[in-house]
Amino acid sequence: MSSSSRLLDTRGRGAVAPEFLVSPNMLDLVSPSGDRGGMMLGQGVKGEPLAVSVLRPTPTRMVVVGGLYLARQIALRAMATGAWIIIATGRPQAWQPVVRAAGQGPDGRPSQLVQLRRLSPADLPRPTEDMPLLVIHDGGHVPQELFPPRAPWQTTMYVLPYLHPQASSTANNADLVLLQRLPMGQAQLAGQMWRLRPQMFQQLTQLKDDQVIAMGQDMWAHLRLYTTPAEQQILGAVRRGD
Repeated sequence: MSSSSRLLDTRGRGAVAPEFLVSPNMLDLVSPSGDRGGMMLGQGVKGEPLAVSVLRPTPTRMVVVGGLYLARQIALRAMATGAWIIIATGRPQAWQPVVRAAGQGPDGRPSQLVQLRRLSPADLPRPTEDMPLLVIHDGGHVPQELFPPRAPWQTTMYVLPYLHPQASSTANNADLVLLQRLPMGQAQLAGQMWRLRPQMFQQLTQLKDDQVIAMGQDMWAHLRLYTTPAEQQILGAVRRGD
């Protein structure tokens, strides 16, 4: 893992993200953000709220291993903070619920706050503190570095359907990794990649559909996803895969 600062906080402690402004209608449509811009992701083992600082004043790399549900939920919540969302994917239809959730601009066209792109290099909008950028790279199990996070307020999130040995560089350079349930072989590979203790990679095989392990520098947190009724209307019921 990289040596970047810890990204997960409990009840507002630890990493803190700045505030962003977004319309009340958008906040009604998607999940509310956490304190000071932290993205509320779920609850800890004792029911305490857990938030992730995804949009930060330093270039940030995230990896999500599992189904599309979690990745799309993160996109909705980043949208709620007022971020640009660029989705580079080979399966654009799977991301249409997020595009539709962004609504329309004044001209009646889909909002430009969420853009679908092909899996090829392209220019990105310049992120700022007032308009941070989340780039979602949905490019299979061995992603290319098409949109590496190079600027402050840019986060690149790599969506991996499963772990592959050739993805070890992407995984090990991540500031934050979110892991859903893995089969034993995948869990053992995770143990090798991140030097996990046996009880840790065993835990990865026993997660329920709505459970996630958040892993970062000196951090291992077991959490249960929190999904609002509005998000369920957009994404459906919580599930492990798509």
